[in-house]
Amino acid sequence: MTFTKTSQKFGQWADSRANTVFGLGFPSEQQLSKFAEKFQEVKEAAKLARERSQEKAESCSTHSHESSQEAPTSPQASSVNGTEDEKGRRSPPIESLLKSNNHRINPVKKWEQELRTLGESNARLTAALQESAGTAEHWRNRLQVCKEEGDRLRERIVELEAQSLDISKEREQNSRLSQTVRLLEAEISEKEQELERLREEVRVIPGLLEQCEGLQQQLQSAENSNAELESRSKTLKCNVEESRQKYGNLVKELTTFLGILDGKIDELHGFRQGLAKLGMDN
Repeated sequence: MTFTKTSQKFGQWADSRANTVFGLGFPSEQQLSKFAEKFQEVKEAAKLARERSQEKAESCSTHSHESSQEAPTSPQASSVNGTEDEKGRRSPPIESLLKSNNHRINPVKKWEQELRTLGESNARLTAALQESAGTAEHWRNRLQVCKEEGDRLRERIVELEAQSLDISKEREQNSRLSQTVRLLEAEISEKEQELERLREEVRVIPGLLEQCEGLQQQLQSAENSNAELESRSKTLKCNVEESRQKYGNLVKELTTFLGILDGKIDELHGFRQGLAKLGMDN
């Protein structure tokens, strides 16, 4: 098995026998490095133990082969030089030696089978590692795309923050304009009240005009009766003169009042136009 670092805090290895890939995540890159070093040490120790066992198996097989080559010479020599009883006495050790050699050869076969299994496992592990390397490259590319997207989002956040500052400034300006509008509306209400008072005063003017007409009629009747009442003519003339002066003063005051009222109306009209323009600009 081979331990592979797929990222700064994650590693994985494959178990070919179970056809499974295992992965471990670590809180830091140092712990991942320590685990990889220990994993490599254990792997090398297992490899060294396997090589030693293989050497022992080879030595056992070599020893068994040599013993198998030396074993037949003893029966031949005994057959030539010895008797049949000697042959019967020497045969059991040879059989026991062959049995021991067979017992020694069997582990070698097991080790050869284990080596073949390990070779197949290494091939599967290589394929799994190549696949994991491709997966890691895919995720690296994906991470790079995510980083670029994060950078774009950060830039967008900065832009939105700047826009929010502009919006807050505009809100403050709108609040100031709203206060100004409220003050202007209060002034308009005051002007409208004043205008209403002026209108009430204007409504009194027709009564005054009627009174003037009545005075004129009285003046006319007084002039008609002037001939008859010569004794009262001086008094009536004085009264008429005073009435005329009062009428003239009243007409002058009325003219002045109308001029003032026209100016107020024009001022109020201009003020309304300015307020409407200000509302449209806002």
